[in-house]
Amino acid sequence: MSLALRNAQSAVLVRRAPLRRAVCALRAALGASRFDVGLVCAGNGLMRRLNGAYRQRLEPTDVLSFPFHQVVAGELPRPRCRDEYNLGDIFLGVEYIYQQCRATGEDFDSVLAVTAAHGLCHLLGYQHNTKPEWQQMYQKEVEILEELNRLTGTSLRPLTAGLF
Repeated sequence: MSLALRNAQSAVLVRRAPLRRAVCALRAALGASRFDVGLVCAGNGLMRRLNGAYRQRLEPTDVLSFPFHQVVAGELPRPRCRDEYNLGDIFLGVEYIYQQCRATGEDFDSVLAVTAAHGLCHLLGYQHNTKPEWQQMYQKEVEILEELNRLTGTSLRPLTAGLF
């Protein structure tokens, strides 16, 4: 189905075509190509407001995911009608990510793709609040990033390697 990508910020140049291709490949690797996804590239102000409203953290962040369905990690939603073929929305904090990349020397486009993979996993019920949850999510991220790497010749790895 569709990927609706919106750039809601002007602080950072976002190359939308490579990001769109990466997210479509990641969605396919998750077996979720038939589901719609909304992807918003956001600045620090919007990310700070959303993070404050939904996580009670008054600071910008790299990614926030808002699932349409509540599912058990690893299971796809079971829509009852066409309108329910929606995974949800991902907000990428592109300004925050760009600032982190400048500080660490990492490639911005690569980190965007990896962060989008993390957001997609959250839409499908994966969490990282406990070590077992993190291990399950980390393994899924490795799996789908390996597929993206195979398609693109990159060598992307999850950002959450040292979380626990």
